Amino acid sequence: MESINPATGELLKSYEPWRDAQLETALAESAVAAPAWRATPFEERARLMRNAAAELRRYAARYGALVALEMGKLLKEARAEVEKCAWGCEYYAGQAAEFLRDEKIETDAGSSYIAYLPLGTILAVMPWNFPFWQVFRAAAPALMAGNTMVLKHSSNVPQCALAIEEIFRAAGFPAGVFRTLMIPATQAEQLIADPRIHAVTLTGSEAAGRKIAAAAGAALKKTVLELGGSDAFVVLADADLEQAASVGVTARFQNCGQSCIAAKRFILVPEIAERFIALFRQKAEALKAGDPLKADTTLAPLARADLRAQLHRQVADSIQAGARAVFGCAPIAGPGYFYQPSMIDQVRPGMRAYEEELFGPVAIVIRAGDEDDALRIANDNRYGLGASVWTADAARGERFARRIQSGASFVNGMVKSDPRLPFGGVKASGYGRELSVHGIREFVNIKTVWIR
Repeated sequence: MESINPATGELLKSYEPWRDAQLETALAESAVAAPAWRATPFEERARLMRNAAAELRRYAARYGALVALEMGKLLKEARAEVEKCAWGCEYYAGQAAEFLRDEKIETDAGSSYIAYLPLGTILAVMPWNFPFWQVFRAAAPALMAGNTMVLKHSSNVPQCALAIEEIFRAAGFPAGVFRTLMIPATQAEQLIADPRIHAVTLTGSEAAGRKIAAAAGAALKKTVLELGGSDAFVVLADADLEQAASVGVTARFQNCGQSCIAAKRFILVPEIAERFIALFRQKAEALKAGDPLKADTTLAPLARADLRAQLHRQVADSIQAGARAVFGCAPIAGPGYFYQPSMIDQVRPGMRAYEEELFGPVAIVIRAGDEDDALRIANDNRYGLGASVWTADAARGERFARRIQSGASFVNGMVKSDPRLPFGGVKASGYGRELSVHGIREFVNIKTVWIR
């Protein structure tokens, strides 16, 4: 498990994976903690969760710098991620008791109701691209619901993984309520069969989701999967192009394009296609690659060398198949894993850029014949995580948004997650929901109680 600075390629720190005895100790500790944590009143859980939020805010600069160093995120984006984690903790501290309050149902019983009770220990398998937020958006509701959690984080962000456990410990959570497991991904699949694991949540690739779902299915354990996305960014003829292009650049290049809900497919109707591309190019080419810790850097590196190589193969193969390079489309020479801000046009079915998710700073343009064709193209994709549509007519945008096959559709706004709104996808983007009332109810026993 290696922590490497993506901006330089420098090895920061390395860790040996745990031996079986170390893993057994952590699992046993979580199992021992589970009954007492389950019985802990909501008020006490909320107090500790607010402590975690305070810890995140108190040391936001430190944790933000760690994220920037370990996975290459711009420092301002990394600090915003840490602040968002604090918000998520505070949100569930304030709402969990109401979300999980017993729900009375009138039946032929003297009294009947639905109780929302914890399942036990949740295994969280998390990715590197938002190394704090992805964990906290799963952990905050799961812990507030009375579950314990063990984390298998991505192997290239081990320092972030250990820091998150330290945050919960510093906040006063009892030993074993949250543990980071320093194990490889292959061991996570095997771990699912352990009877001390009661459910699994995964954020990651489609391939990882299929493996985790298969292992959990064999063990008859609940899963929530938030997988890849190839979000449509649809620009209609009456859109404010200046605004759409500005937000589009942010939506595509934030986190160096390494986001499941980044705008990836720019679907343009004929009336505005050339003007939008020109505006987008002007804004994207102004991005400055460099040290993520420096304030004037606006384009981060990719997180790993292999990710950059894979992205470039996808781009090169698409261009060879007939797509047109508008700008960029090559790695940046020198240290680190930087890639030019890029756009490819004339992308068509059968090309890798059309069929696959491009996880990096490359925008793809798909030209639509008209508005109906734009909707068809938006839905002609294996993924269904997020989407946005841009138009001067909000009602028109809403009608369009409701017809897009995705877990979230935004009108005149960048797709984002919010603790108050459910987050997740359809089709190959996975199933289940995180955040909001729906997220906290994913990992509870929805139990009927009937009394004569």
